[in-house]
Amino acid sequence: MKSIMTIPEKYRPIIDHEACIRCKKCIKACSYGALEFKDDKVKVGKGCVACVRCVFECPTDAIIVNELPKQFAPHAVFSPEIRRSLISQANSGGVLLSSCGANAEYMDIFNDILLDAAQVTNPSIDPLREPVETKTYLGRRPGKVVVDENGKIDLDASETPIVIMDMPIMIGHISLGSISYNAQAALFRAATQLNILAGTGEGGLHNDFYPMAKNLCAEVASGRFGVTSHYLKEVSCVDIKIGQGAKPGHGGHLPGEKVQKLISETRMIPLGTDALSPYPHHDIYSIEDLQQLISVLKESTEYKVPVGVKIAAVHNVGAIASGIVRAGADFLTIDGLRGGTGSAPRVIRDHAGMPIEIAVSAVDQRLEQEGLRDKVTLCASGSIRTAADMIKCIALGADVVGVCTSAMIAMGCTVCQQCHRGACSWGIATQKPELTSRLDIDIATQRIVNMFHAWNEELKEILGAMGIDSVESLVGNRDRLRYIGPNPRIAEILDVKHSGEGWG
Repeated sequence: MKSIMTIPEKYRPIIDHEACIRCKKCIKACSYGALEFKDDKVKVGKGCVACVRCVFECPTDAIIVNELPKQFAPHAVFSPEIRRSLISQANSGGVLLSSCGANAEYMDIFNDILLDAAQVTNPSIDPLREPVETKTYLGRRPGKVVVDENGKIDLDASETPIVIMDMPIMIGHISLGSISYNAQAALFRAATQLNILAGTGEGGLHNDFYPMAKNLCAEVASGRFGVTSHYLKEVSCVDIKIGQGAKPGHGGHLPGEKVQKLISETRMIPLGTDALSPYPHHDIYSIEDLQQLISVLKESTEYKVPVGVKIAAVHNVGAIASGIVRAGADFLTIDGLRGGTGSAPRVIRDHAGMPIEIAVSAVDQRLEQEGLRDKVTLCASGSIRTAADMIKCIALGADVVGVCTSAMIAMGCTVCQQCHRGACSWGIATQKPELTSRLDIDIATQRIVNMFHAWNEELKEILGAMGIDSVESLVGNRDRLRYIGPNPRIAEILDVKHSGEGWG
């Protein structure tokens, strides 16, 4: 028996040789070596990951990518995926890595929640003819509102720094290194055009992006890569990363082959070395330690920007959130199971954490019970796929939702889960110049802007249908939701009534 067993292929490109004009564009497009030109025709090899770049590049539609039948005998317990994983580990002896969000078949609770709509006694609002407000504020709630002589809220008079966004959406933290310069530029430009926030990720901020800093949220992770006082003072807000939904309790790892000159300069680390973020912050072992870091960051930014904390959704998330608010955080981000990542151990990605639907409702209820909810902005992320997910998440308790993977898909990502390999054929999750050049920054920016503009219009449509004229009135309004799933206990935890139950 061989020491290395061959793992059956999952995908295979199918070439229509009669339609093929032998332009070889598909071969150039494939960054995984699955196609070659031999004997005057395109031939299929091994290694296809279903990124489908070849399909999009083919001028004659001569290629399709098929998922192959499972090459294993049927078994009710040892599924083909489990057997593939076991063979991979027996071959390598290492931890299996993967990308994107959890790929296990967990129930998607968003799909089990229905939205309410107004009818007779609570008339709906036509958003085309009447104003429906989607403007959102991020920061610690001051407890009072100061209105200027023109009837507008005067944020300069607020005792705490507040950031205004034109919609309750922020682009989540995606670092330069995990994605390409072009991809991050598109995300930041889109955030600027939409007047929302985008997270920088834990890799610092490249000098080219400082002109957009007022629409950026800096991340201070355990590795503190690229963190300087100048950087913190320039951005709109600062986020202390304690955890990430895709890998709760885990640190960060950017392989050395991705640390090229651009990344080395931005993160302020030696060229070609692995960028390892420790699992914990080595100066945080208690809420009091976290309180001290929050105070230090507020002091270093002269109390001019909100300072928040990001945690993964874990089983005691309500109590943790309470401690974070009491420690002085201006905003709190909960990142749920299914949240995206550029690289994570598959065992953690697929088996640790909590769905964001449950986590955000639990935190909202806990803070409300303790009289803390009105003091903080609650952000929720982790597989917010569509405007419908966003709306349901806000009704469950979030003020703002964080979106990453959907924004990547708008740019061209096909969610093939190979980000950690650094060979993204769409030029998004790679540092190879021949691949990054494939992503047109202007086109990618416009596509992200289009998508979020559509989401905001759909938000207005739903708010109008509910008879609500402001998104703030939807926050935590769980009475406008109904559960239709198979587990009534989930409805109880969410504090959402079952379909068929009325108001009151």
